[in-house]
Amino acid sequence: KALVKQRLADEGIQVVGEGALGAAEIDEKRLIDQHYYAIASKATLLKPSELPVPEDKFEAFFGVSFQDAIAQGTAVNALDACKKLDCTADELRAEWRAVCKSGDMIKFGGGFYCGKIKGLQIFNPFFMAMRAVYTSSTAKLIYFDVEFDQRQLSWAAFRGEVLGPTDP
Repeated sequence: KALVKQRLADEGIQVVGEGALGAAEIDEKRLIDQHYYAIASKATLLKPSELPVPEDKFEAFFGVSFQDAIAQGTAVNALDACKKLDCTADELRAEWRAVCKSGDMIKFGGGFYCGKIKGLQIFNPFFMAMRAVYTSSTAKLIYFDVEFDQRQLSWAAFRGEVLGPTDP
């Protein structure tokens, strides 16, 4: 915390408040899902029927139409996959790593993957383990409310240079 406060002060940024959120609140409010929305929407927030899946690519890769996979219940998001497979986020991540090595996965776009795992087509199965880092019982997020003069530091510079890229 001291290092972050000093870094902010060095940039002319004033900390006007701070706090912490525990894992239960992070999980309940799906804060990580919202922060990583592009990835999480496919893994936890939306059902496969709500996703912009390129149906021709899906069928060519998996050998079943996307609509049939939905009807059969084999096309699932990562959250539902953990329930169906009765597995943990880490176990699903291990399966994902295996399909990445074997080539049993397809990338539909930036942050939009689907892998064949134990008879299911699972969207963004890696996200559950990433999410678990923030929702485990000991996890917490520490936040700062800050103020700065945008004539001295633009929002773009604050976001891009002070905070840096959001790269999960």
